[in-house]
Amino acid sequence: MLSGLYVEGDSWLHRVRPGVKLVGLLVFTTCLLVWSGVVAVVVGGVVVVVAGLCGGLGWLWLWRGVWGLRWLVVVLGAVQVVVNGVFDAFVVVGGLVVAVVAASVVTATTRTVEMMDAVVVGVRPLRCVGVDADRVGLVFSLVLRSVFVVAGIVEEVGQARKARGLERSFRALLVPVVVRTVRHGERMGEALVARGVDD
Repeated sequence: MLSGLYVEGDSWLHRVRPGVKLVGLLVFTTCLLVWSGVVAVVVGGVVVVVAGLCGGLGWLWLWRGVWGLRWLVVVLGAVQVVVNGVFDAFVVVGGLVVAVVAASVVTATTRTVEMMDAVVVGVRPLRCVGVDADRVGLVFSLVLRSVFVVAGIVEEVGQARKARGLERSFRALLVPVVVRTVRHGERMGEALVARGVDD
């Protein structure tokens, strides 16, 4: 399963400033979109693997990251194959997997607090036009955390579906995922209200 948790380490990637990593991730994902194609997906995948290994995360961690996206790959891949064909399906799904694993590498080598601080510093110049930098940092951290929570929900529901012998039932996957995701959103909203962040 993809994990949004920080992995302790002293690699060069751990030592890179959070702001630099976030900008690098933004540039990387933008390149995947601009130069969309098989070559871009393959090259991007190689870059992510090299970064993960240099960051001390290891092959097993990388494999678990990809494996955690298997249900998304199956569902989205099937839709893309039917609508756009095999080639476009590989480009779309492959690009998405590469981008998500790249984001996971960044979060695994960067403490959440440091990442939030980097976002706040980056947005701070926009205060002159009314942007609340601290709130943007909070929203960023919540979105980042939610991505990995939803990924975990999809994996857990997929395993439960398999245990019940319902691997072929898309409904058995979709309904529980939607329900649990909505509940997660409600709990997050309640927590924000309790802390006074309700506007």
